[in-house]
Amino acid sequence: MKFKRIAIDTSKHVFTLHGFDEQKRPVLRCELKRGQVHAFFSKLPRTEVVLEACGGSHHWARVLGARGHHIRLIPPQYVKPFVKRSKNDRNDAEAISEAASRPSMRSVMVKTADQQAQGIILKHFEMLVSQRTQAINALRGHAMEFGVVVAKGAAKVAPLLAVMAADTAIPVVARGMFEQMGAHIEALESRIAALDAELAALHKANPVSRALAEIADIGTPIAATMALTVDPENVVSGRHFAAVALANRMARIIWAMMARGEAYRRQPVTAA
Repeated sequence: MKFKRIAIDTSKHVFTLHGFDEQKRPVLRCELKRGQVHAFFSKLPRTEVVLEACGGSHHWARVLGARGHHIRLIPPQYVKPFVKRSKNDRNDAEAISEAASRPSMRSVMVKTADQQAQGIILKHFEMLVSQRTQAINALRGHAMEFGVVVAKGAAKVAPLLAVMAADTAIPVVARGMFEQMGAHIEALESRIAALDAELAALHKANPVSRALAEIADIGTPIAATMALTVDPENVVSGRHFAAVALANRMARIIWAMMARGEAYRRQPVTAA
């Protein structure tokens, strides 16, 4: 049977499918175990497969797309209004299909494995930074219980630990705990620095980022001004900031051109 569209509500173990034929009649309502999905779609002719853009959806989009199917990922917030009655897997699959049937419905771009890997590094970096902040705040809070108050910031941790270690009025057990917390914060700092270097390397290796950095370095007066304004003492940081800002500006210009159907109007350069 040829389907016009198949919507999939994914889960850890069982996937729920909802399919329409060319006459937009619901002709498929079934559940497949994870291991059955590949075989099922390998036997089907090319069709539109719709998933909700959630955990694991990009993986399945790549897998099914490699088998020739046209994949669409719909943002969850756009699917929710189409859920009828109580929320369950079958109603969710039907809602995904209903949302995809709307001509103006937006889709999410399918990420490559490399893009997801870079996203994992960034999320892990952000998680470690959050953990470091929590650990430092906890350390400062415990120190306050013993009358020691210091300013905020990671740079104040080492002096704080030195004060706590030298204060004989603090019980030995508490001082030992402060040492353990300091070692934990130090380990977090080391891992954050390593991930920061890895993210910088990925940023430089990205062709788009590299090209934008070159534009910001030697290109427009706007980019040059931004690069100097952000951090005059750190040229690299200023260039990267200018590159991202310039990319944002270019994206807004392109969107305006597409939305209004206009050609690009070059802005006149004002003499210094």
